[in-house]
Amino acid sequence: MNQKDKTPRILKGVVVSDKMRKTVVVEVVHLRKHPKYKKYFKVSKRYKVHDEQNEYHTGDKVLIRETRPLSKDKRFKVYSRVSK
Repeated sequence: MNQKDKTPRILKGVVVSDKMRKTVVVEVVHLRKHPKYKKYFKVSKRYKVHDEQNEYHTGDKVLIRETRPLSKDKRFKVYSRVSK
């Protein structure tokens, strides 16, 4: 969470793994601009996300929301599904 305004981050990504119980792995991709060459390139990061009902599967596009720490690695919950 942002320390200034205490609003949780909401990120959009794709479920890349659903092999764990109550957990999915979501890959979030965003563009970053190279400081010298000014060209945009993709940067991706994978988050372990809490999925209580095991309803999200590989390939689903989802919104994830930052929350309190749920385990050693999980700091996000699935907020909603964007598309299948």
